[in-house]
Amino acid sequence: MREPLIVVEHLEPELSEWLLAEYSHAAEIAGGRLLITNVRSGEERRRLSRVCGVRRESVAEIFRPRELLVLDPRARRRLRAGDMLRVKAVVIGGILGDDPPQGRTKKLLTERLPGCIPRNIGRGQFSIDGSVYIVREVAAGRRLEDIPTVEDVEIPLEEGISIILPFSYPLVDGRPLISEGLVRYLRRKGARF
Repeated sequence: MREPLIVVEHLEPELSEWLLAEYSHAAEIAGGRLLITNVRSGEERRRLSRVCGVRRESVAEIFRPRELLVLDPRARRRLRAGDMLRVKAVVIGGILGDDPPQGRTKKLLTERLPGCIPRNIGRGQFSIDGSVYIVREVAAGRRLEDIPTVEDVEIPLEEGISIILPFSYPLVDGRPLISEGLVRYLRRKGARF
């Protein structure tokens, strides 16, 4: 099956260390098929260009909406491999999740791209890199239902202190797929959260 380009539309006000860790891991997973769009800052484009393709323009300026499949947790239909045959790119929101979810993907992406194909990858909010992994697996022919996931992952920070990430993550070899860079960042921040 043809693998689509994966586009992350950068929608946060700045490129935080957390976001950079997820984007970098997503680029590794995508294996050269990742483009990050809507990066307005020249400095942020320079930083991101070290890990993947990056554009100042929004995805809406690069593609016609009907050429896009948008991963939206609020979409009614679930992602299937055949959906990706109909589009040039799968778009993931470059948004750090809210707890509880605020529906920002729908507001900031899906509604801005009338005519796009909205799909979900399961209940819950997935990490950006986890979403990229799921898109690659489904594009390779794996059924969404056959990809195990876990929610509310606990990350030990220091002796007796941990943080629970209230998001969904795919399981790979029985372990949540989380960027090692993100885990290092969380541990460095430690109890200051």
